[in-house]
Amino acid sequence: MTLDAKIPSGPIQDMWDKHKFEMKLVNPANKRKYTIIVVGTGLAGASAAASLGELGYNVKTFCIQDSPRRAHSIAAQGGINAAKNYQNDGDSIWRLFYDTVKGGDYRSREANVYRLAQISVNIIDQCVAQGVPFAREYGGLLSNRSFGGAQVSRTFYARGQTGQQLLLGAYSALQRQVDAKTVTLYPRREMLDLVVIGGKARGIVVRNLINGQMESYAGDAVIIATGGYGTAYYLSTNAVNSNATAIWRCHKRGAYFANPCYTQIHPTCIPVSGQHQSKLTLMSEGLRNDGRVWVPQPKGDKRRPSEIPEAERDYYLERRYPSFGNLVPRDVASRNAKAVCDEGRGVGETGLAVYLDFADAIKRLGEKTIDEKYGNLFDMYERITGENPWDVPMRIYPAMHYTMGGLWVDYNLMSTIPGLHVLGEANFSDHGANRLGASALMQGLADGYFVIPYTIGDYLAGTSLEKVATDHVEFKRVASEVQADIARMLSIKGAKTVGEFHRTLGGMLWDYVGMARNEKGLKHALEAIPRLREEFWQNMMVPGRAEDLNKSLEMAGRVADYMEIAELMARDALHRAESCGGHFREESQTADGEAQRDDKHFSYVAAWEYNGLNNPPVLHKEPLLFENVKLSQRSYK
Repeated sequence: MTLDAKIPSGPIQDMWDKHKFEMKLVNPANKRKYTIIVVGTGLAGASAAASLGELGYNVKTFCIQDSPRRAHSIAAQGGINAAKNYQNDGDSIWRLFYDTVKGGDYRSREANVYRLAQISVNIIDQCVAQGVPFAREYGGLLSNRSFGGAQVSRTFYARGQTGQQLLLGAYSALQRQVDAKTVTLYPRREMLDLVVIGGKARGIVVRNLINGQMESYAGDAVIIATGGYGTAYYLSTNAVNSNATAIWRCHKRGAYFANPCYTQIHPTCIPVSGQHQSKLTLMSEGLRNDGRVWVPQPKGDKRRPSEIPEAERDYYLERRYPSFGNLVPRDVASRNAKAVCDEGRGVGETGLAVYLDFADAIKRLGEKTIDEKYGNLFDMYERITGENPWDVPMRIYPAMHYTMGGLWVDYNLMSTIPGLHVLGEANFSDHGANRLGASALMQGLADGYFVIPYTIGDYLAGTSLEKVATDHVEFKRVASEVQADIARMLSIKGAKTVGEFHRTLGGMLWDYVGMARNEKGLKHALEAIPRLREEFWQNMMVPGRAEDLNKSLEMAGRVADYMEIAELMARDALHRAESCGGHFREESQTADGEAQRDDKHFSYVAAWEYNGLNNPPVLHKEPLLFENVKLSQRSYK
C-alpha cells in the first residue's frame, strides 16, 4: 500500500496558503458544538488546546503531571529556530527549509518542512506577544545564536532555559482558556487506550493516577501530543515520566508507526556516572557556539586538561569539518565522539567522555558575556558533577535524546485513523533521519498554534459524526481490556522489579540499536527482546493495588509498551539497509566514515501497521520526492 500524504499541488512556496484557502471551515457558532480531546500539555499540546479553545471549540486536555508547567518541554535549553534573518547574515525561509531537509539526510517530506520554515517567523512574534523573555542585544533587538547544522545565526533563546520560557507562554495562553471555560484541564491522568467507533477516533480511556479509577471521555476528534519514545533506552535525557504509551496504544488500534529506527543521540550530555541513575542530564547544544570540543592526541592520556599543551590536543570536529567545526549536526558530532573514545582517547574515569572547553571563549569575550549566555547551564553542570566549568572543561558524551520516528501523519497532521491527529515529537513528520538542534520547539509550536487549528476544522466540517457518549459499548469494551491488562500485571508477583527489566531492555537498545547498528547486532536484538518480554510477563513484580497511587504499576504498563516498541525499532533498523542521519548502519558508510544513503532503494517513509503481538508488522511506504532540494551526499566539511 502506498500512503497518500495529501500534499497540496502547486509550487512549494504557495502550498500552505493555497491549502488554507481550500480547506473547509467550521462556522464560529458551530465550533462550541464540537468536543476535541488533547492528550499532552507540552508545547505542542498546550499551544493546540489554547488555540482551539480561543477559536471556541469545547476542549478537554489531559496532563500526566499535576500541572502543565511540568511537561518535559520545560527541559529544553538551547533555543528555537526561525528564519527572521535579524543578523542579516543570509538567512531566509528557503535556507531554513534547505538546512532542515539536508540536516534530516533527505529523509523528510519537503512540503511539511517548507511549511515549518514559513511558520517559524510567526512563532517568534506570537511568543514575544505572550511576554517570552528572549535574549536581546544591547539596543533591544532580539538576539540570535548559531546551532549545529547551520552557518547562520537563527536560534532565538532565553539563556539556557528557552523551553521553560516558551512553555510558560503556552501555559498562560492555556490557563486563560481554562478560566474562560472553553478548555477543561484534567491533571494526573494517563491515557491508556484509544476508542475507535465507526472507523474514527472518538475518545480515550485514562487512569486517574491519584485514586486509580478508570475514566472514559468522548469527543469528535482526538489530538495526541505526548512526545517521543526515547525513554525506552532507560537512560536518556527525557524525564522518567516521559513515555510512549499513548502513541503505542494508538498504533495498536490502527495508527501506522513511521520510521521507528530514527532516533537521535545528543552529543552534549553529562556522562553516565553509575548504576544509580534513572536518567541523564543534557547540556545545551548552544554551548557548542563558544565551547571547543577536544580530546588528547595520545591514547590513554590521564593528565589533567590544564597539563595537556595545545600541540597535544585534537580538536577533532574542527579538524575533520573545517566549514562547520563544532557546529556540525548532532548525529555527526555524536558519532565522532564515540569514534575517538573507541580509539582510547576518551577522558574521565570511564574514558567515555570528551572535553567541551570554554577557555578560549572566556579569554575572548570575558566571563560576564559567557555568564549572560550560559550561566545557569554552568551552575547546573557544577551541581551535578562537582566540577567548576569556569576552571576546567566540561566532560560530555552522547546520550539518547529525541525520536524522529512516531505515528505517521499526512500533511494535515492526521494519522491513518480518521480523527486522530498527532502533533510535535509524537509524529514523524518534519525532521527526517536527524533533527537539527532548536527545531523541536519550532515544530511543536508550529503544529499547535498554526497548523492544527486549520486542519482539524477541515476534518470536522467534512466528516459525518454521530453522537457518541461514554456509555457506548465500544467505550465499555476498551475500558474492560485496560482493566484486564492491569489485573494481569498485578497478579504475576514475580521476583524482578520493573526497573530491572527496563534497565536490561535499555542496555540492549543502546548496544544494538544505538549510535551504530549492524545486521548481526540487530538480528541478535530481534531474538533477545522477545525473550526478555516473555520473561517480563512471567516474572515481574508489581507491588500495591490498582486503586491507589501506584508508581510501580504505572511503570509496568510503560515498560510493557517499550518491550514492543523496541522490537519494532530493531525490525525497522534491520530492514533499512542504508545509513542516513541518526540511523547509522556500519555496513553502509563512505570511505571516511560518513553515513552512506541508498536513495534508489530507501527514499521512502517506512510506516508499519500493527498485525498482532506475535505476527510481523506490515510495511507501507510513502515515497519521498525531492523536487526543490537536490539529493546529494550530505557533507559538512
